[in-house]
Amino acid sequence: MTHQLPTADHAVVHTLLNCLLREVSAPEHQTAVTDGRLLIRLPRRGVLLRVALRRTSLLGAHRFTGPVEEEHADGWHELDWRELARHVQDELELRTGTVNEEFLGQVASSHTAVAAALAGRPEPGPNRYLESEQALLFGHRFHPAPKSRSAERGDWRDYAPEHRAEFPLRHLAVRQELIAESSADPAATALLDGLATVPDGYRLLPAHPWQYQLIGDQPLLRGAIERGDIIDLGPAGTPFAATASVRTLYGAGAFLKFSLNVRITNCLRKNAAYELTGAVTLTRLLAPVLADLAERFPDAAVLREPAFRTLALPGADGRPDRALYEGFGLIVREGLGDALRPGVTPLLAAAVADEYPTSSAHISRLLSDPTDPGRALDWWTAYLRLLLPPVLAAYFDHGVVLEPHLQNVLIGVDASGHPAQVLFRDLEGTKLVPDRHADLLAALPPEVAGPMAYDAERGWDRVVYCLLVNHVAELLAAVADLHPSTEGALWEAVHRVLEEYAAAHGRPPRLRALLAGVPLPGKANLLTRWERKADRAAGYVRLASPLARSVLAEAALTGASTTTARVPHPVQAPPVAAGRTR
Repeated sequence: MTHQLPTADHAVVHTLLNCLLREVSAPEHQTAVTDGRLLIRLPRRGVLLRVALRRTSLLGAHRFTGPVEEEHADGWHELDWRELARHVQDELELRTGTVNEEFLGQVASSHTAVAAALAGRPEPGPNRYLESEQALLFGHRFHPAPKSRSAERGDWRDYAPEHRAEFPLRHLAVRQELIAESSADPAATALLDGLATVPDGYRLLPAHPWQYQLIGDQPLLRGAIERGDIIDLGPAGTPFAATASVRTLYGAGAFLKFSLNVRITNCLRKNAAYELTGAVTLTRLLAPVLADLAERFPDAAVLREPAFRTLALPGADGRPDRALYEGFGLIVREGLGDALRPGVTPLLAAAVADEYPTSSAHISRLLSDPTDPGRALDWWTAYLRLLLPPVLAAYFDHGVVLEPHLQNVLIGVDASGHPAQVLFRDLEGTKLVPDRHADLLAALPPEVAGPMAYDAERGWDRVVYCLLVNHVAELLAAVADLHPSTEGALWEAVHRVLEEYAAAHGRPPRLRALLAGVPLPGKANLLTRWERKADRAAGYVRLASPLARSVLAEAALTGASTTTARVPHPVQAPPVAAGRTR
């Protein structure tokens, strides 16, 4: 069963409702489901809203359809997205006692981007992988402004994945003494050097063309160009394609993760100095861990980040200018060629799990018979057995926190669409648990070691949020959209695969608690954006777990329904720290 794409207006109001439900109204028990609609009250404003439901969710992540309405004395009246955004703004001002003058503009920016994507874009090319990377028209459905882009200059459409952007890099030839770099693999260095020819005594520094528009007139940079210390070679070479993260580009058999002085959703997408160093450091430190995981889980792999390069142009104090050092910093990530087995096609997990079928990667297009619930359950169980064990082993056996949210995982499918491999990417979110890696962390500079570590509890929340709430629950929802009566069985499969892993690995207490149904951490994206916190300072709300035996038993007895399934409320708990996540 598939559904027409929503309008931009409906996509925005549904996303705002998702955030309100998870972070504001449900924790205060201000929601109900009746007559096929969700009622949601903004407790401080006394505003009552309703929206029709396509399907309810055991996790409370319901599927909406159509407009949002507000109750007035003379009945219900439809709200447009601006009115709902203002209601959210007013509620959060009363809740927090703070004002955020950026909020409405960010929601408007997201609406503009969604509307532009829906208005038309080129047909996809023959590369199904790139089609999946560029399929996300609506973005993260639990973020209030998932498609917002804030930049002082340049047209974001020229560089947006949803507009299937491909473009050549901007090439700079930089005197070699002004290059800062580190490499754990000569092949990564050779890849960068091979992108263009430069004069003797110079090294190539590729730049994202949008970033060059944003910072290319910096006086220190212009002076270096005038002196001949830097030669602007202009746009050149093989086009690179924008991937889902916008700033990471794919081409020449690798991924290049550029800095981009653009606020996308919550973060300014710059590679901080410690992140440049940290990527290569982690690639070196994780070598034995990744070797062990590869041997034990041959159908899973982590893409390494073996090199960085940037501009170290001295400022007035003689030290590299930080704005240019970070602004031109790029990280080389391994490509797909060595990781994929023959005949396997990688697809972005977020595209497979999309609420709406926006590409050939969508789960409805992968199942050999999407009308057969048994085949859907078989696909689902096979995928869980690829995804869950390596992430759990990394944490429990090695003290390594992976970040397997939907945008950081590629699902490799065979010719029939069946899951065959899973690839994890983006070491920025990968962390070490200090209890297990104290000596390694102590040997690093504090500015690198600090952002690279999570304590065991914080790391476990991170794993559970990214793995189960952001990833498994959302992909499960896409499968359940095809067969609503199977939602309980799909969660039962999650419980079963987790139980299999626990039984084979000594039943660690954190995993036992998860299987017993302790509340799950859901990242508080709305409150984080409202309070203008960095993602590392984000908090979690606690969500009633569908893994609880009582929930699974009830689901087995009653099945699922578009209007009568259990409507859980998140459990109120103090927020706990989180890191940068989707």
